Amino acid sequence: MYSFSHLRQFISLALFSVLIAFTLTAWGQTASPSTARILVVGDSLSSEYGLTRGTGWVALLKKALTEARIESEILNASISGDTTSGGVTRLKRLLDKHTPSLVILELGGNDALRGLPLEMTRQNLNTMATQARESGAKVVIVGMQIPPNYGREYATGFKEVFESVAKQNKASLVPFLLEGVAADPKYLQTDNLHPNELAQPQMMRNVLEVVLELLKT
Repeated sequence: MYSFSHLRQFISLALFSVLIAFTLTAWGQTASPSTARILVVGDSLSSEYGLTRGTGWVALLKKALTEARIESEILNASISGDTTSGGVTRLKRLLDKHTPSLVILELGGNDALRGLPLEMTRQNLNTMATQARESGAKVVIVGMQIPPNYGREYATGFKEVFESVAKQNKASLVPFLLEGVAADPKYLQTDNLHPNELAQPQMMRNVLEVVLELLKT
């Protein structure tokens, strides 16, 4: 016959087995290998500067992927005012911590506003794209453009920076985040610089097409 102590051990083992099974099931639900883990590293254009929380293009991207029946987790690590130099200093830590499967790099606009050397912007973007690629993530370079009043040569060179970085790193390219909204004042906030909430759906669509193509392949 089993003693009371034997019965107690049996019950304890049974409860332990149930606990392990529950834990493994819960872990599988939250860490599905089919989930796209997306890291967005950007500036005020991605950090919802001046916008109601949840109305920026990054938040809309999450909703669009859900509607497309693509399971995703999106970490928006964008900081208003950030430059490509700032991105370089923090990207490695973000990659190590979050292990994304897709990295969207939306930086460079503040470099141009400050008139920083194009070669420095190029090198910083190359560094970030290389780090992301070597971590095992796919990479999307989000291009920016500036008006010719910054100087036609500088404006042309700035546009080409994103194209060359994408080509060099075999990354996908969004040619211009503000395509379809940059030239219309109704899409700008009162500072006449940052896009407003009306602009966010179009900005999201500019990125969504590229992201969908990557995720489906």
